[in-house]
Amino acid sequence: MAVSKVYPDAVTALSGLLRDGMTIMAGGFGLCGIPESLIAAIKESGVEGLTVISNNAGIDGVGLGTLLETRQIKKMISSYVGENATFAKQYLSGELEIEFNPQGTLAERIRAGGAGIPAFFTATGYGTQIAEGKETREFDGRHYVMERGLFADLAIVHAYKGDTEGNLVYRKTARNFNPMMATAAKVTVAEIEHLVQPGEIDPDHIHTPGIFVKRIVKLDNPVKRIEQRTVRKREA
Repeated sequence: MAVSKVYPDAVTALSGLLRDGMTIMAGGFGLCGIPESLIAAIKESGVEGLTVISNNAGIDGVGLGTLLETRQIKKMISSYVGENATFAKQYLSGELEIEFNPQGTLAERIRAGGAGIPAFFTATGYGTQIAEGKETREFDGRHYVMERGLFADLAIVHAYKGDTEGNLVYRKTARNFNPMMATAAKVTVAEIEHLVQPGEIDPDHIHTPGIFVKRIVKLDNPVKRIEQRTVRKREA
């Protein structure tokens, strides 16, 4: 008999997977498409000393910002962290280690990790602090920096739709980082807004094949947060 990938809640979905000092990839962009329920379950577990790979670190009190507040994160591998005052405070005080990446480089490091590529060369960052301590080479008269692929113990992702076999579909900006992270970890756990049966998703519309996803949790009332609300002023 096949074992179901569907778990009743985020805490149960992460049961047996969490440990101190592990590396976790967390998908999303800003507050869009972040695996918020799984992040909350990690917070509840109390694991610490984490290395977290994510484009950003949420904001104060939301997303990965909650794990920073509890000091469960030891190191962030990120691209943009400007919206989180807690992040800045911990970094400046020496409590948090940061590995900054150009955004495209971070995306490619994750994609490479999922594809089994240990390293690659990019021109981005050559001649800057990004290249310090890294191997550089010249190809066809242009200089490049070697970057290592990234692979995690656990990837947590957020999908708009998925079936019980783990085939996932992401929606718009929430597609950023989630698909590539789903391929770049020993275990991928997905939270899903709309859970359907196998065959209900057009195969051509699947972004992450179910072979990459080990566990699923259905979200009952997902919160769609806006990081920076911008509206027009009302006319008099």
